[in-house]
Order: sequence, then structure tokens, then C-alpha cells
Amino acid sequence: MGKKRIIQKSEEELLTERERVDKAIKKQTETQAVAITGEGRIYIYSSYNNTIMSLADAKGNVLSWTSAGAIGFKGSKKSTPYAASKVAELLVQKARRVGINKVKILVKGIGPGRESALRSLGGQGLEVTSVEDITPIPHNGCRPRRPRRV
Repeated sequence: MGKKRIIQKSEEELLTERERVDKAIKKQTETQAVAITGEGRIYIYSSYNNTIMSLADAKGNVLSWTSAGAIGFKGSKKSTPYAASKVAELLVQKARRVGINKVKILVKGIGPGRESALRSLGGQGLEVTSVEDITPIPHNGCRPRRPRRV
């Protein structure tokens, strides 16, 4: 394998890296300052395999997200209503940390965790202003395949 070499950065490289980190921190604080208005959106995507929830400010900029898989559920347990309620509890904690207390909920998908996530969000003390279903519905859809000849 040989010797391992340690690469040391020059002062210029360190300064440019520090500037990038400072810009990223400044950007995060700006998005959090926007969220202090107290209003936000929660997007729930519920599929047959997982439940993903995103917390966004009033403009739609995502502040935080979490999913059943990120919490630690594996396999078929990710798609259960219990996992979806745990995801909702974690997202409410993150919303409180940022300063959001009024939310508009947008639900997408037809998974089993959909209803329990909504109930859990309502039970955690967030003020829900509206619930909207944004599941895509095909209006006549694509052209079907040709019939099979036997």
C-alpha cells in the first residue's frame, strides 16, 4: 500500500474555504429569519414504501425534511402508519425550533401513512390553516399499448 501522504492546505486555500463556510452559515440564518414569521408549509409524500415530510417557509423554501427511513425504520416497517406518525412528531419539533406555529399541509400520494401523519400533526399543537391534496391524477393519460395477438 505504501506510505500515506497528508496534504496540507496553504493559507489562501484555508481562507477561501472559510469564506465559503461563512457564506453558507449566513445563508442558513437568512432562511431561518424568514421562517420566524411563524407561517410555513408541510409537504407529505406518502407512497407504498415510505413516508417523506418536508418543512418549508411561506415562500416554499425547504427548511428541513425527514422520512421514515431516515428515522431508522427499515423494510416494510417504513410504510406503516406508526412510522408516519413518528416522522410527523420529529418534523413538528424541527418546526418549533425554527419558529413555525401555523402551517398549510399539502399531501401527495396514496400510501398507508397519509392519514396518521395528518392526525399526528394536528395533535402536536400546530395550528393547521388548510389541508390540500396535490396527488397527480391522469386525465385520460398516455396512449395504451396495442392489444396482444395470440
